[in-house]
Amino acid sequence: MSQDWLSRSAASLGRDIGAGRIDPVALTETHLDAIAAHPVAPRIYARTTPDRARSEAEAAARRAKLGQRRSVLDGVPVSWKDLFDTAGTPTEAGSALLAGRTPDRDARVLSNATAAGLVCLGKTHMTELAFSGLGLNPVTASPPCVNDADAVSGGSSSGAATSVAFGLAAAGIGSDTGGSVRVPSAWNDLVGLKTTPGRLSLEGVVPLCARFDTVGPLCRTVEDAALLLAALEGRTPADLGGADPAGRRLLALRTVALDAVEDAPGAAFEAALARLSAAGATIETGDVPAVADAMDLAPILFATEAYGTWKDTIEANPEVMFAPIRERFRGGAVFSGADYVAAWHRLDRLRTDYLAATAGYDAVLLPTCAILPPNAERLLSDPAHFTERNLLTLRNTRIGNLMGLPGVTLPTGTPSCGLLVQTPPDSERRLLRLSAAIERALT
Repeated sequence: MSQDWLSRSAASLGRDIGAGRIDPVALTETHLDAIAAHPVAPRIYARTTPDRARSEAEAAARRAKLGQRRSVLDGVPVSWKDLFDTAGTPTEAGSALLAGRTPDRDARVLSNATAAGLVCLGKTHMTELAFSGLGLNPVTASPPCVNDADAVSGGSSSGAATSVAFGLAAAGIGSDTGGSVRVPSAWNDLVGLKTTPGRLSLEGVVPLCARFDTVGPLCRTVEDAALLLAALEGRTPADLGGADPAGRRLLALRTVALDAVEDAPGAAFEAALARLSAAGATIETGDVPAVADAMDLAPILFATEAYGTWKDTIEANPEVMFAPIRERFRGGAVFSGADYVAAWHRLDRLRTDYLAATAGYDAVLLPTCAILPPNAERLLSDPAHFTERNLLTLRNTRIGNLMGLPGVTLPTGTPSCGLLVQTPPDSERRLLRLSAAIERALT
């Protein structure tokens, strides 16, 4: 029975804790044992926190016996990307630049999750300073894709995704600045939620681009995503009951999103649209010109803020960085402050145009990623290939970041191919209800 726990949704585990069928201590020990025994676990977890996990599990077990559970997920063990501050535990953001950095308090979202009863298993590997979508990190570790041991797993929340995909956590908590929750979720056949900027606290989260940084869960179901969002923000979860795709008007985005899409993701996207149409949804394919215009601003907006945030730290010790990541940061040095401010003014206008163009639709759909996970060795040996694949990996997800949207990636049934569902800013509850309906149609 305990091995079955490693592949179940966080919600189902939580319900069984509440019904007295699962002991949180046994559940946590099962996960810790699995991490200790799994051959790829050292490439997934930067470090575990067994003492903290056992203490939190014991407290959850006491609450369960007293009928005082704090949430549906009270007692469920999860992993945390190594950019969330954890009191007394090193938090290094996948970089030798931050080696030994040990905060004295938890990040706000970790504190909220602990208050909801979630059990912290440990910290997962990630792309260096979160500045790549591939999940390749020769400085620390590169978790493998669950569908291809020779391929990267997607980043930057690479360990967060693979901790779930390999059965080493019930869910993972990651961050998303240009696709870092959605890409690894898609490539490892998970559900990933990117939240609206500002929805979840960034206090105690190592920054990349503060105006784009968001926090979100990587998990097995939309229900898990809804419950985890509630735990992270300290609110009640969205009601997913009764959601239905019938009668929904959905836009399949053509602009940028369908350019140079590989065969497998393209076919998976078309098959998903067909299933939604069969379930009663109205699907229209169309263009939104603001998307293409916004994409032209991405090099100015992301690299400039990232380099401005990390310039002094990087240039004090540049040789310890993986060269393609270091040079990606340095790409922000070529733009002036005037360029950056003007780009933000332009993006604000384009966001208004995008929302006007999509206002008549319940959601916008696109392939989460245009490509399948690339081979890790080739990425290491060919810097030009690394750059080209990284930009294409993040292209579709970055649309949501530029437009300030929440989004959910859903497995399509084709390995490493996700369907991305996007709605307007601050509409997470609506997004989750619709995603739950789409999830049922796809399965």
